[in-house]
Amino acid sequence: MIKNLCHEPGLINQYIAELRDVEIQQDSLRFRRNLERVGEIMAYEISKTLDYKKQEVETPLGTSSMLKLDDNLVNATILRAGLPLHQGFLNYFDNAENAFITAHREYNDDGSFFINFGHISGPSLDDKVLILSDPMLASGASMKLAFEALLKHGTPKHTHIVTVIASQEGVDYLDQEVLQKHSNVSLWIGDADPTLNDKSYIVPGLGDAGDLAFGKKL
Repeated sequence: MIKNLCHEPGLINQYIAELRDVEIQQDSLRFRRNLERVGEIMAYEISKTLDYKKQEVETPLGTSSMLKLDDNLVNATILRAGLPLHQGFLNYFDNAENAFITAHREYNDDGSFFINFGHISGPSLDDKVLILSDPMLASGASMKLAFEALLKHGTPKHTHIVTVIASQEGVDYLDQEVLQKHSNVSLWIGDADPTLNDKSYIVPGLGDAGDLAFGKKL
């Protein structure tokens, strides 16, 4: 399943518009908070797909039969840009376990690049629902590699791959290389843009999410 949330009316459109806005995004606190808000909205949408069980809850005046979450969740993200989005999921799935991946682009002299993974930490994924988030999905290569690396920690019951802004090329790549090969994987997109430039940056996109959230790096 591929779900684009900006294809429907909703407040997520406002937050993504602010993330893209060259003036508003200069406020790094607001940028981080908007990523967090998008994560919260996506967490709510994903919550509708999860399994629940009825449980009796004692109130001061009696007993109420309620539905409570019956899935074990793992929130995973790619550092550093993914941290605010990850926090949005953690705000809603506050009992979830967590996994973290360090990754960055290594550029060759000819301008091409490869993805360098430095560290992965997290729990077993066996029979759990994995939510793998990263704000930007450009070519899709780093997300595919992150997903495959996490599978070394076990076999999830279901995986939700989440991104705020994707290129259509990245969406098509993940569809072919991940979703069509794994029936228990869904892709959630805030919005999709048509173009990647020659440096594999999404156009119009929003710029470098990591720099905008945490400051420029060397």
